Amino acid sequence: MKRGFGSDNHSGISPEILNAIARANVDHALAYGDDEWCARTEAIFREHFGPQAKVYFVFNGTGANVLNIDAMCRSHEAVVCAETAHINVDECGAPQRVVGCRLLTVDTPDGKLTPDLVRQRLHGFGFEHHSQPRAISITQSTELGTLYTLDEIRALADLAHSYNMYLHMDGARLANAAVALGCSFKEMTTDLGVDCLSFGGTKNGMLMGESVVLLNPALDVDMRYRRKQMTQLCSKMRFVAAQFEAYLTTDLWRRNAEHSNRMAQMLLDELRPLGVRVMYPVQVNSVFVQLPAEVWHALQQEYFFYDWDEAQNVVSWMCSFDTVEDDIRGFVQALKRLLA
Repeated sequence: MKRGFGSDNHSGISPEILNAIARANVDHALAYGDDEWCARTEAIFREHFGPQAKVYFVFNGTGANVLNIDAMCRSHEAVVCAETAHINVDECGAPQRVVGCRLLTVDTPDGKLTPDLVRQRLHGFGFEHHSQPRAISITQSTELGTLYTLDEIRALADLAHSYNMYLHMDGARLANAAVALGCSFKEMTTDLGVDCLSFGGTKNGMLMGESVVLLNPALDVDMRYRRKQMTQLCSKMRFVAAQFEAYLTTDLWRRNAEHSNRMAQMLLDELRPLGVRVMYPVQVNSVFVQLPAEVWHALQQEYFFYDWDEAQNVVSWMCSFDTVEDDIRGFVQALKRLLA
């Protein structure tokens, strides 16, 4: 398959990750997380997120998001999120089915919640006929490739806590956000009052496996049992932990994210002479553009990518850690030919 721009999930695996898996593939090790790789990697997470951080490895991002929501909410409670949030659009109703809680969605111009937007959903407290707002969920970077500033995250955390609510962060692309903002993971989460985090590496060079990172110790209640009930307990967990160990100890997360972000900026630069309308600021590794339908349909015959809003002819182009400059030049040349 030609390297396209459909998703950073389409990329391969960083060689460093494959080597880490191979190094872990020796002898026997205790299953279900009772191994030396998990112990070392849990310590590494504490270095990145603070001494109170507790990590639970899971299979995938949906599992991480749902397990975090389960830690925060009961079935009569609700999560406030953007209309475009992954938990609302791309998880097939998993939070509602598994946890049973409600999602209170908010329409946003750029994928980002603000305190004023969230307040529209904060009512009905103590009224038994209404689902009780219990958490706010944000995505960093957002599904539209935009970034919350540190001050914006802190303001949402302060709002949540003032209502005795929690703040969850979906960090599937947290590495891309961290390098774009020039901050550490801790500075963007723990230091700002984020209560729990879904932290992923699959979109940035890992093979599989994500993590739930509980930053508020009050949420760490029976999580080992909840993870098991949600079918997210991996037996040979050392192979998930070994990936995160390599990912977080060698700055691989930083190098890969810097590269994919840089490729998106190159794509943006190459598009400028074509007069293509870019829909949102290009802050991480995604570019959203509006094109005539016949153009993007024809371009999809040469390169794979997704439409984002077919009604408005908006498509999304994602760059990956293994995208190279020739990929972008060939892609833009094909687009230029079709526009002509």
